[in-house]
Amino acid sequence: MNDMLIGAIAVAALVIGLYFARFWKTTRDRFFLLFALAFWIEGADRVALWYWPSADEAAPIAYVPRLLAYILIIVAVIDKNRGKRGKGSGATPAGLDNVPRTR
Repeated sequence: MNDMLIGAIAVAALVIGLYFARFWKTTRDRFFLLFALAFWIEGADRVALWYWPSADEAAPIAYVPRLLAYILIIVAVIDKNRGKRGKGSGATPAGLDNVPRTR
């Protein structure tokens, strides 16, 4: 039963990575690429844990790929939220184009 769950999680992570890769292909937005890479790392980690029976999931080294995947997700979110807004860019958040400005 444990092997089946590991396989299901691995397949789900790899498919989700393909889903984000499809969005990256159409938009060329780095956010989707980083999410795809993170999910592919998660899927590969699960396959590696299943393939090497001597590998213990509780071992600290087993968390390195997960840490890398989570760092990629954090970087993607921070990069997306920073956007192109700056002091001189004049960009306004979506939906606030018609709101009168007060000084």
